[in-house]
Amino acid sequence: MAPIAASCQHFDEIPTVVGLFSAFGLVFSVSLFAWICCQHKSSKSNKTPPYDFVHILKGVDIYPENLNSKKKFGADDKSEAKNKLAMPKNSLHLDLEKRDLNGNFPKMTSEIQSSPDLENVSPKHFSESKKNSVSPDSLKSITSLSSEEKQDKLGILFFSLEYNFEKKAFVVNIKEARGLPAMDEQSMTSDPYIKMTILPEKKHKVKTRVLRKTLDPAFDETFTFYGISYSQIQDLTLHFMILSFDRFSRDDVIGEVLIPLEGTELSEGRMLMDREIIKRNVRKSSGRGELLISLCYQSATNTLTVVILKARHLPKSDVSGLSDPYVKVNLYHAKKRISKKKTHVKKYTPNAVFNELFVFDIPCEGLDDISIEFLVLDSDRGSRNEVIGQLTLGCSAEGTGGEHWKEICEYPRRQIAKWHMLCEVELAVDHH
Repeated sequence: MAPIAASCQHFDEIPTVVGLFSAFGLVFSVSLFAWICCQHKSSKSNKTPPYDFVHILKGVDIYPENLNSKKKFGADDKSEAKNKLAMPKNSLHLDLEKRDLNGNFPKMTSEIQSSPDLENVSPKHFSESKKNSVSPDSLKSITSLSSEEKQDKLGILFFSLEYNFEKKAFVVNIKEARGLPAMDEQSMTSDPYIKMTILPEKKHKVKTRVLRKTLDPAFDETFTFYGISYSQIQDLTLHFMILSFDRFSRDDVIGEVLIPLEGTELSEGRMLMDREIIKRNVRKSSGRGELLISLCYQSATNTLTVVILKARHLPKSDVSGLSDPYVKVNLYHAKKRISKKKTHVKKYTPNAVFNELFVFDIPCEGLDDISIEFLVLDSDRGSRNEVIGQLTLGCSAEGTGGEHWKEICEYPRRQIAKWHMLCEVELAVDHH
């Protein structure tokens, strides 16, 4: 009995020993894990970052360690206030959150200096354009004009022309504009920029950047046009369009400047010029031209076939004397537009031949509540397309429009063509 009791006592001590070893192993594992984490953290804090450069974006330090989750390109409010106090007047401070829709930054200085080239220009440079140029004395007199006279003045545009014979390039430098009218009635200022087109082909179109809140913008931007021979210069005309940027609506047109280059001599070097900005040329002719339309109503399939054949005697749409016409067709049901089509653009012609067919599905029986509108537009890649003339056909239309509509209703399945006079658009129309 004694050996059996001793063996039982030995087996009772084994779980206690195993528990002690397990506890010791657990404490050792936890301590080792904590020591490894501390070593890893300390080595990470002392480790050199993988980047060894500083990227400067227009004076803004965007080093990764300085980035903030709220303001990636700025500092905290306290440090920002300190920087504003310590910042010199001529330093550049850039806030990317204050950009406008065009991506432009507002200017910090309210005064824009004139181009140094213009300040050092002697009167000899303006001798070739005395009739249309403005002397410094006349510029001073602008500031003394009465309020009524200032409303009629649209400002003066300064620019230079040059021809590079080595590169066979025509160079235009838009320097500045002075005395522009305020297009924003609330702030009494403008956000001007300039579009320039070389006529008559309108292949070369450029524009300057937008300068914020100024009536005397100094652009000083140079545009070089390659592939224009010196002999071609005499046949060209420069068209400057001065506009004011408006982020909420269509940009306001301040005025325009038209420069025929016939008789301009650029062989002696750069020529400095200035011109008075005038109101945009508005077409005064009452004739809008004519449009030849063919219509056919299929009562069986309840469809209307429209064929736009020709346009003739279209007025000039811009200062070049040529238009790039195309026709937009809108189908209305109970004065609601339900479909739209448009033709291809015909280049440089007042007498366009389209010959394009469109088929419209009519959502109701008969054509009583149906009307169709034709808009003849001038295609312009540089700006919004301008409406040359308008034509409406329907039951309530007057003149040839109503007669043509009555005929296709009385004679279905017959293709009937008629010439129609275009009228001028009075109400605002969505041109796109």
